[in-house]
Amino acid sequence: MRIVAALGGNALLRRGQRAEHTLQQQNVRRAVRALAPLATEYELVVVHGNGPQVGMLALESAADRDLDQPYPLDVLVAETQGMIGYWLAEALSAALPGREVVTLVTRTVVDGNDPAFARPVKFIGPGYGETAAGTLAADRGWTLRRDGRRWRRVVPSPEPVAVVERPVIARLAAEGVVVVAGGGGGVPVAAGDDGTLRGVEAVVDKDLTAALLAGELKADALLLLTDVPAVLRGFGTAHPEPIARASVAQLRALGLPEGSMAPKVDACGRFLAAGGSLAAIGALHEAGAILAGTAGTRVDP
Repeated sequence: MRIVAALGGNALLRRGQRAEHTLQQQNVRRAVRALAPLATEYELVVVHGNGPQVGMLALESAADRDLDQPYPLDVLVAETQGMIGYWLAEALSAALPGREVVTLVTRTVVDGNDPAFARPVKFIGPGYGETAAGTLAADRGWTLRRDGRRWRRVVPSPEPVAVVERPVIARLAAEGVVVVAGGGGGVPVAAGDDGTLRGVEAVVDKDLTAALLAGELKADALLLLTDVPAVLRGFGTAHPEPIARASVAQLRALGLPEGSMAPKVDACGRFLAAGGSLAAIGALHEAGAILAGTAGTRVDP
């Protein structure tokens, strides 16, 4: 059995936590404690988010007066792939003695004319109060939107078309290597007029990349692991209700947030439509129970 597990960036750096590397490494080790049992039984490919981390690097780059211009998002996505991928590989190797683990800097092809470039929806970075958000929008030209009680920066999130390193990932997984790939949705690249791939200013949704990769790898299961126990009916209200099982259509009818839960439901639908057997959403620490069907939200076609 082959599993693609996508870890949310907010599961690796929890909401409200400072972006200290020691805290993030502790969270990664907790994540690996949930993933390691899966890797002992099945082929495992791990995709991870990077919303808080890429936002942090973007802030630092924008504030660096020694730079003529901030680093572009594609470069920052590559940086977070290296940082988080290193932590995951280190923790997985410690938890799985004798098992080979590798992290791949991975590129994801997008369409340079995707209309998403004109409609930013992907949340990155920390949350701000409304006044601070207005100042950032005016000073830096950023687009910010409400995310719960706070405001966060949003950036373009074009559709993933292909994963450049997919053949290598497939060979490694078939040999029993635990592969960390597609971090942050992959470094976004688009073909120029000459066919050469070049980085673009965007952050691809990691769940959609995970679904694309899972379909191309003919994975049996897609687990989207985050910081909430399940898809919640009435999220943000006083009495949210976890949904144990529902169809893609039923979940879409809930009007889920575009920058967070809605792409997860879309990712599950795409994976199932591509022939996948099991797609589920839930809390990272319950990965094994989600696979077994006793936790999280099981998504039906």
